Amino acid sequence: MKNILMLSLSLFLFWNCQSQTKKNQNKSNTMEKQTIYQFKVKDLSGKVFDFTALKGKKVMIVNTASKCGNTPQYEDLETLYEKYKSKNLVIVGFPANNFGAQEPGTNSEIASFCQKNYGVTFPMMGKISVKGKDMDKVYQFLTQKSKNGVQDSEVEWNFQKYLINEKGQLDKVIAPQVSPNDASIVNWIKG
Repeated sequence: MKNILMLSLSLFLFWNCQSQTKKNQNKSNTMEKQTIYQFKVKDLSGKVFDFTALKGKKVMIVNTASKCGNTPQYEDLETLYEKYKSKNLVIVGFPANNFGAQEPGTNSEIASFCQKNYGVTFPMMGKISVKGKDMDKVYQFLTQKSKNGVQDSEVEWNFQKYLINEKGQLDKVIAPQVSPNDASIVNWIKG
């Protein structure tokens, strides 16, 4: 009788452990599948921009604004893009009016401003919200660990930078005041 009880207990524990392992594997696999490549958005001209086109590239996503103290970073972003685009870097700008109403323009006005003042050639998406109840799905992915599998973060201000690796996964979050030419970013690009 004692042997039957021990055998039953052993089988129960074995079965329970196997079940839990499968649940953890399924959860892990789900997290691994979530990448920036799942998104399609519209650019400033209204054309669909599919992130799957960026597979195998390093991507910097930046929320931008035309009337911000950080707006001159457009120049550094463009310089960085020109220097490293041949090394598989893509910078993607997302204009947003979430901080101090510093991006009041329409998509057309934003495109004109970027071209006229900074000669921006990197992809610029249509204006979105990067925080709050109307936060865009791309920024939900970037800021929520449950979606990106790496970390929770909050967009602090205009020109916060999200660094995405060649597998489409979030690598780092860089504060708005940090220059696009900062050594931590350049080393990440080269690494």
